[in-house]
Amino acid sequence: MRLSTVILPTRRWHEGGRDAWLRAERLGFHAAYTYDHLSWRVPFRDGPWFGAIPTLTAAATATARMRLGTLVTSPNFRHPVTLAKELISLDDISGGRFTLGIGAGGNGFDATALGQEPWTPRERADRLAEFVPLLDRLLTEESVTHRGAFYSAGEAHNVPGCVQRPRLPFAVAATGPRGMRLAARHGQAWVTTGDPKLYESGTPEESYEALRGQLEKLGKACAEAGREGEPDKILLTGFTPDRPLESFDAFVDFAGRHFSLGFTEIVIHAPIADSMFAADEKVFERIATEALAQLR
Repeated sequence: MRLSTVILPTRRWHEGGRDAWLRAERLGFHAAYTYDHLSWRVPFRDGPWFGAIPTLTAAATATARMRLGTLVTSPNFRHPVTLAKELISLDDISGGRFTLGIGAGGNGFDATALGQEPWTPRERADRLAEFVPLLDRLLTEESVTHRGAFYSAGEAHNVPGCVQRPRLPFAVAATGPRGMRLAARHGQAWVTTGDPKLYESGTPEESYEALRGQLEKLGKACAEAGREGEPDKILLTGFTPDRPLESFDAFVDFAGRHFSLGFTEIVIHAPIADSMFAADEKVFERIATEALAQLR
């Protein structure tokens, strides 16, 4: 059982940003992640929002033990060749503490920030299906040439490669069959936020059953891929009908049920006032320091 957090990149580094990452390590979180967006939904759309890779690089120099990562990076505005170079650098600076959360992305502000029309769900899945294997090669081979439907690489060199071998771990966010196959073939972990259709009108019980169904699909995808063992299973909270940060006891109940379901890591958002992630700071800190001991 592991407990991690998400720190949104909304504060200047010297005006609370650095302190948020130091607090996460002090509280004992297994990992601290951030979103990889150019901007995000309201109310964050019109406020400060900093880049994920520079923020994580700064966090890597400020912390010493905690793992760091994205939840998640997508092809919406990334290219595998340039991303690979940044990831190798970040893995080196962090001393091998970086995990890449990666997914297909959505139709948010990132989808049109480069002036393109938003992709359909099928188009996003098509791009991810090429993006992930190519990125895998770029992070494990010294020189890569590739000509694909969406991405190309011409003798792209990545020496000396990752600190983590054979490469830094991928946490693949997926709920559909194509994404599940990518997670089974390339992921050291799988990420879900639950069933988005249940967020506003569903019940915790319906969400639990939907997550059970996703886990079964992941197991089937791993079996079909001939994989020995399954990837770690990460649940990013905040997008299901549950309210696990309402109280310490609510979180312990939520975490216990979902760890028993098969999840190996639960991720909670650091509280942000006047947003969907508003929560009591004292409850958040108590969860970080006491919850896992209560569950063991």
